[in-house]
Amino acid sequence: MPKMPDDCQTMPEVRAGVDALDRELVALLVTRFGYMRAAARIKPGRDAVRDEERKASVIAAAVAEAEAHKLPSDVIRDIWERLVEGSIAYELDEWDRTRT
Repeated sequence: MPKMPDDCQTMPEVRAGVDALDRELVALLVTRFGYMRAAARIKPGRDAVRDEERKASVIAAAVAEAEAHKLPSDVIRDIWERLVEGSIAYELDEWDRTRT
């Protein structure tokens, strides 16, 4: 198990921690995209996939959480913008795939 950030004394320790965390992030994204598949299955129409109000709400929540942890909100906003847009594209593909 990698060391916590404050316990790292060398760059290899830092890199091991970052690499382990990246694997965890990908595992979380696997689950998140599973929810996109579920949404594609549940939503009755393709036009229901894109929900700009929900998109804004998700991004705002991530930015607020980032600010609470003193993270750079502009970076988090950019990451979540890409994540949500990628999720919408994935959900649209899934919606099409399951209906044709």
